[in-house]
Amino acid sequence: MNIYVGNLPYNVTEEELRGVFAEYGDVDSVNLISDKFSGQSKGFAFVEMGKNSEADAAIKGLNGKALAGRSITVNQAKPRASRPSRPGGGGGRY
Repeated sequence: MNIYVGNLPYNVTEEELRGVFAEYGDVDSVNLISDKFSGQSKGFAFVEMGKNSEADAAIKGLNGKALAGRSITVNQAKPRASRPSRPGGGGGRY
């Protein structure tokens, strides 16, 4: 199950996040989202856990809990909505 983790402290690392979720079961992956230009954390991540029962326990156990002084949001990640293609794109003739 893919889990969304929000309101993270900007200095949290993937290893720290993995350790927090590992208390509830096996963590397949951690993807801490960062700004592509500055490299600064955007304050949210996605954690993938293989067993739904362990993921559910992590969601129930961690949602609203404090992590480095911030109350984190933890819930099941929603699939990305497909974006309609945008017309245009430049490079056209004038």
